[in-house]
Amino acid sequence: MGRQTEAGAQTRVGTGSADRLDPFALPVRFAAPDAAADGGERRVTLEAGRVVVDRMVRSVSMRIAVPLNCFSGVAVRVAPGEKPECDRVEVVLAHRDRALDVPLHESAPGGDGLAEWKSWGRALKLPLLVEELDGRRSTPAKLLGLVEVGRPRPRRRHSLLAGRRPRFLVKRRTGKLTASTPVLRGEREIIARN
Repeated sequence: MGRQTEAGAQTRVGTGSADRLDPFALPVRFAAPDAAADGGERRVTLEAGRVVVDRMVRSVSMRIAVPLNCFSGVAVRVAPGEKPECDRVEVVLAHRDRALDVPLHESAPGGDGLAEWKSWGRALKLPLLVEELDGRRSTPAKLLGLVEVGRPRPRRRHSLLAGRRPRFLVKRRTGKLTASTPVLRGEREIIARN
């Protein structure tokens, strides 16, 4: 099903095939389902900076090139099936216009959908989105631009070195109090004064 057409480009039929789209091997070419297109599918080329969609509608050939920064993020959603065991986890490249959404991965709920979701978000440098059953898309974490805002993580302690003394203190020797160490008691302290 999948074959190389040019360096780094993969051809794939459907999003549920055995071949996996690799988010770190762009450009990627594949066929995606499209209900409005002739033949029920469209050809998608996903490059580092843009997405090109080729489709045929009523015998009219169309090519749509959308810059990657026009997409709102990489969304994960649950596509409910007729039975709960038929549910699918889908990862899509989300656009404000739902007709331009690009399916990237589809798996069973126990599959690797969440790992694919994070990989695509990291590879495309887009925020991660969660799509609710009513169609609303939201970010699972607060973002300030592309930086995730939240509670700071605790500082990492090197467990192997946690009990050791700092390097500059290792050179110093600590004093030892023995029975023969003189202890001066009851003497006056001499202080120099003006």
